[in-house]
Amino acid sequence: MIFKRFILIVSFILSVSFVYAADEPSVVSSVDEDEPPAAAATGSSDAPSDQTISDFSLAGYGEKGKKTWDLAGKTADIFVDTVKLSDVVGNLYGKEEDIRLTADEGDFNKVSGKVHLEDNVVITTSSGTRMFTKSLDWDRKNQQVTTDDVVCIKRDTMVATAKGAWGNPTLKSVSLKKNVRLDIMLVAKGAPASDKEKIVITCDGPLEIDYAQNVAKFRDNVRVDREDSQIYSDTLDLYFLTGDTAKADSPAAKEVTGAAGMMGMGSKIDKIVCRGHVKVIRGENVSNSEEAVYSAVDNKLVLTGQPKLLIYSTKDFSNAPAGNKGPF
Repeated sequence: MIFKRFILIVSFILSVSFVYAADEPSVVSSVDEDEPPAAAATGSSDAPSDQTISDFSLAGYGEKGKKTWDLAGKTADIFVDTVKLSDVVGNLYGKEEDIRLTADEGDFNKVSGKVHLEDNVVITTSSGTRMFTKSLDWDRKNQQVTTDDVVCIKRDTMVATAKGAWGNPTLKSVSLKKNVRLDIMLVAKGAPASDKEKIVITCDGPLEIDYAQNVAKFRDNVRVDREDSQIYSDTLDLYFLTGDTAKADSPAAKEVTGAAGMMGMGSKIDKIVCRGHVKVIRGENVSNSEEAVYSAVDNKLVLTGQPKLLIYSTKDFSNAPAGNKGPF
């Protein structure tokens, strides 16, 4: 019996290695190319066509034998092309950031190397970003994750929700498909936590987040809500400062305490650009224009493109939706 189990385990390992030998190069030519993965399993059943494995694991290695990814499950049902896993844990090991994916269940395609995760799916990056959803497809080779279910992405004081998403597993480049909402908690530097101010940005979608450009792009039917004002527009681009341009003593940015920008971007807002049928409402005062640019340098909102301003204040312009009194 022991010898028979040993033969089954060896056969499974060889079958997995054979599949990957046809899919990936056997000799590593760059850091991004993996060698054939190693498989380890214990407790296989005696059934030759349908095996149940305990403590299943796969791993891929790159240059100099460095592990680049791994996938493990508490149990695994082995089929011809697919391995069905329970209590799934996957890891990607990058140069700058590591990513962990967990789920209650998952399917691993032995031919393509793709993984489908199901129920209580969570992506966690080493920089602190977390994404929650019901199901997720993980394409390891193309470095992409996708889902059509509702997603929630959290990063310190920012929370984004939407229906459907796709992007890089690091979440530094991600597109939220539709019904997008972003909640931002702002705290002025040195102010107590009780003075937090909330900004809510919604749009029909998509919301595209580009870490390289440090910008979040909201599309279609955009609305910005603050305690005493609203902005409506067709599109909105939210830019962040990073590195040397976002020094603590710089007056050219508004602090977003605790939030390293939009899911990993800079911690300070540089500017907000609204375009297309822009309407700004502050109290009873309303302005319309084709473009509105909020600059954090001077804390002003500048309207361009035949702006029209309707002011109901008869005493002064303190409630005007533009000027140096505030962003809206």
